[in-house]
Amino acid sequence: MTDLPNQLIDTLRTARHVVALTGAGVSQESGLNTFRDAQVGFWAQYRPEDLATPQAFERDPQLVWDWYAMRRTQARAAAPNPGHLALAEMASLFKSFTLLTQNVDGLHQRAGSPAVIELHGSIQNVRCASCSLHYDSWQETSGEVPHCPACAGLLRPNVVWFGESLPSAALQSALDATQACDLFFSIGTSGLVHPAASLAYAALEHGACLVEINATETPLTAHATHALTGSSGQLLPAILNAYHAAR
Repeated sequence: MTDLPNQLIDTLRTARHVVALTGAGVSQESGLNTFRDAQVGFWAQYRPEDLATPQAFERDPQLVWDWYAMRRTQARAAAPNPGHLALAEMASLFKSFTLLTQNVDGLHQRAGSPAVIELHGSIQNVRCASCSLHYDSWQETSGEVPHCPACAGLLRPNVVWFGESLPSAALQSALDATQACDLFFSIGTSGLVHPAASLAYAALEHGACLVEINATETPLTAHATHALTGSSGQLLPAILNAYHAAR
């Protein structure tokens, strides 16, 4: 495991506004595959564009619904890992703590993190493809895509598909928090998926300390104030332990 720089712990002790952005690497530690890694068996015959675009849903809504139903089942069977739990604890340690995630599995909420900003939506809820009403629960019928109770349109996963824009309110909240923070964590994310990937650079431009936690090097690594190589499930609890020991 990477030794923790003393300067990082000092920064953590004095930080008032902290932002953490998480990506697929955090969920992988709970046993969840990335989108493409989940395309095995029956699903290996399809391209991502066949499963996660508005055009795919219009062409074959049942196929797309079944793909996300499978992923929803996997997510509900997974458990938050120590990285999720450490981030939940961080919410109570600073004057302001904002958790942003590119993940759609809901594990941060199950770990106890409040007010998570889900940049790419969530597979744990749905919205109507016609009238855009959102639902946290719906009537599931085998072999049939559920319909909206309000307008009878087809319900779709409430996620951002390829070619779609991020929810404007979520993105603006993320940008506002990033521009105001003095410490920004980029955790388990490739740094390749925009606009989420641009947030770390925005934090740097506004004078924040940038900490990257990732198993491998990314385009962000060379720009980070502190680049820690390893798993978030090990490094985040270690950072918290060092923080508490220093107080």
